[in-house]
Amino acid sequence: MIKSLRKQLLAPRAPSGYRPGATLVCLARNLGQQGIASAGVFQDPAQGWRAEVHERVEAHLLMHIVTCEFQLQVAARQEGDVSLEVRHAGALRRTGLTCVYRKGDQARFTRLRDGLQQHDALQAALMPLDFKRLTLACHGGQWLLTLEHMGGSEVVNRMPAFRRYISISPQQRAHLMASLAHFSTLLPAL
Repeated sequence: MIKSLRKQLLAPRAPSGYRPGATLVCLARNLGQQGIASAGVFQDPAQGWRAEVHERVEAHLLMHIVTCEFQLQVAARQEGDVSLEVRHAGALRRTGLTCVYRKGDQARFTRLRDGLQQHDALQAALMPLDFKRLTLACHGGQWLLTLEHMGGSEVVNRMPAFRRYISISPQQRAHLMASLAHFSTLLPAL
């Protein structure tokens, strides 16, 4: 009986007040793409890329944050596994982009880092983009880019009670679409 009670209390569960899919509906309305709310797909048919969108919930004391995570998957031409994280450099102002090695082939990481730093259009799209997390992983002949934007998220507080959606501005939408388009063409070549 104590085991089952403990298991029930410690089981992972969604925070109270979490509404699954509500943030995706707001994001779809914000970005003007109804495919996000119904199928979890964000795409640009003109440029030929398609990304999946998922909600990600972070529970905190008396509040939770629901962010939207964009995942772009493209085929890799070269074999080898590598995983890295891309961050903004600079303490107070953004001065550039930094690639942080996580695991895998060190030589491939170096080639990828150099390729990303030499791609000026990608740099121009990523520098003003307000992302919280950007990871790149190549495994089994597939690249997986995961981008978590600071906008397109919902903050829910229990005391005082409020729920606020943080929208993605038109400028951020343009930078997001440009960066996903550049990654979809650049990653297969690296």
